Amino acid sequence: MEEKKNKDIIDLRELWKKVKERKRLFLITLPVTFVLSCLYIICFPRYYDTDVKLAPEMENSMSGGTLGSLAASFGFDLSNMESSDAISPMLYPDLMEDNGFVSKFFDFKVVSADGTINTNYHEYLQKLQKHPWWDSVIDWIKTLLPKKEEQLVTGAGGDGQYNPYILSRRENSLIKKIQDNVQFSMDKKTGVITINVRDQDKLICKTVADSVCSLLQQFITDYRTNKARNDLKYYTKLASDAKHDYERARQLYGSYSDRNMDVVLESYRAKQEDLENDMQLKFNTYTAMQTQLQQAKAKVQERTPAFTLLKGASVPIRPTGPKRMIFVIGMVFLAFFATIAWILKDELKKTI
Repeated sequence: MEEKKNKDIIDLRELWKKVKERKRLFLITLPVTFVLSCLYIICFPRYYDTDVKLAPEMENSMSGGTLGSLAASFGFDLSNMESSDAISPMLYPDLMEDNGFVSKFFDFKVVSADGTINTNYHEYLQKLQKHPWWDSVIDWIKTLLPKKEEQLVTGAGGDGQYNPYILSRRENSLIKKIQDNVQFSMDKKTGVITINVRDQDKLICKTVADSVCSLLQQFITDYRTNKARNDLKYYTKLASDAKHDYERARQLYGSYSDRNMDVVLESYRAKQEDLENDMQLKFNTYTAMQTQLQQAKAKVQERTPAFTLLKGASVPIRPTGPKRMIFVIGMVFLAFFATIAWILKDELKKTI
């Protein structure tokens, strides 16, 4: 029984002695790991992060009272459930999953901090991004392999126009890259939308953040005012038609009155009164349509949401990553413990 207990006891001094006997192994593994880690991590381009915080105006029919306050303490906003909007602000972050919305980013004009890049975001992502050297080797190898014909033409629909929902592999990879670089998030308690943008150039990072913020504001405004703008367009047409009918009736009445100014026949007077009554009806209709038109214009303004920019995008001073020093130190520590495990592998097997 005592022999079994002695076998289960690990002699740390004996293990340390074996590690010291193989200390030359550390002089090989640690410097090699340090050099290889530096060569590996330096191949990854640096990137910058910036963010924008935006508070859109939300239409709520009721605040929820005590129940709403209680739900808010748990992270739920009951007031959004009473909104007349089909798309609640909670769904705005899901816009990044829509190719039609993300494809609008391609037209952003971007300029690098050193001024060497001045193009659109699509060209920048496709040709002017930095990559590790092995990506170029992989791309070169792919060019040697037989290519499969793509069934879908890049962004082309049946009518030859650009269709963001029919993309080639290259275009789809650019969409995925944008979805990785641009992230939306929303605070359920405060309703504040945060837009995080990551890019290899600090000025382009800020430019994209500002552009995405403007695009989101435009989307929200277009959605909130869509019905009001359709009503405005409808009443504009009605008012234009009513004005045309009134002017035509006025011209008929005026010309008929001028031609029969001295006529005393009742039949002519009756027709003149009919023309006058018709002109008055057309005028009343035109006046009513003008009133409706002004109300429709006011409705568009009323439905246009206001935005509060809580935090604007700033040009980052320092790169966010990669954390090269932390990576190298971590790899050296990992190599150190791996070397110890290699030296004591026999003892570890016996213990296990």
